[in-house]
Amino acid sequence: MSEHFIAFWNVENLFDIETSTNRPAYLQKKLKKELKGWTDAILNRKLDQIASIITQMNGGQGPDILGVCEVENLAVMNRLADVISSGGRTYGVAHADTSDGRGIDVAFLYDQTRYQSAEQFQHFVQKRTATRDIFQVNLKTSSNRDLVVIGNHWPSRRGGQFQSEPYRMMVGETLAYFHDRIIEEKGEDTAIVVMGDFNDEPFDRSVRDYALAIRERRKIMGSRSKNYFYNLMWEIAGARTATHYFSGVPNVLDQFWISKGILKTGTDFRIKSGSVTVEDFPELVASGTYPRPRPFSRPSKKGGHDPDGFSDHFPISMVLIEAD
Repeated sequence: MSEHFIAFWNVENLFDIETSTNRPAYLQKKLKKELKGWTDAILNRKLDQIASIITQMNGGQGPDILGVCEVENLAVMNRLADVISSGGRTYGVAHADTSDGRGIDVAFLYDQTRYQSAEQFQHFVQKRTATRDIFQVNLKTSSNRDLVVIGNHWPSRRGGQFQSEPYRMMVGETLAYFHDRIIEEKGEDTAIVVMGDFNDEPFDRSVRDYALAIRERRKIMGSRSKNYFYNLMWEIAGARTATHYFSGVPNVLDQFWISKGILKTGTDFRIKSGSVTVEDFPELVASGTYPRPRPFSRPSKKGGHDPDGFSDHFPISMVLIEAD
């Protein structure tokens, strides 16, 4: 029996430096003011801050698999992997270069001694203005078993929660479609872990009615007409624990979902009981009225950046157990 420690973190605007040659000309022009003052020294500080949290996870061993969002490009992901790997692990990088309007992407780090990356798929979401793709990576464990991880960063609530909700419904429907295709290709016992910043909560319609991520185990196990995900975050939400705060209001926007193949008994993988956690290390929590995450932000933002900050989201983690 082996354990897989899986984490996800919205790392808040992890951009390449202001003068990066890795950035397309149109994005360089668009982001010019936003990235003013974003030097190599500041990027290194941001990377060190993020890495200091990541390497504390899993009892100081770091995650086996880490999903991230709001990272600009592969070059930055490689730098993050190098900083984290200094703790003793060697991480591979899987990165989706999407057409998002601000150039921020979804990516994974995975311990190369424990997994092989077999295939990667970017599932395009048809939206009037560009958004992040749904990013699927098919991993092989050291026991040669399939473990599918899917990273998400759904459209924001900018402009209003309900005004923007149809965009997230659209992404949820797209994810449900590809869930069906994975099951068709690999079988209903396939282990799938979905993670991301969904910009909606477990009870919102985009998650529950369109992506089909629910909490009713009996419905999931008994269904023959639809492929449901089980949303692991209901217990977290019920405890009034938050992954993000907006105007002092706590939200559980960052979530893990699992497929029926993990939920049912007798298959190769199962969730370790009580392992789903919001990683709110003391240094991550900002001072003030609300226990919100401490953001790093950017020099160009009003008030500048906080060199001792991290991100405006807390990381989340879970443990998956693989049978012998």
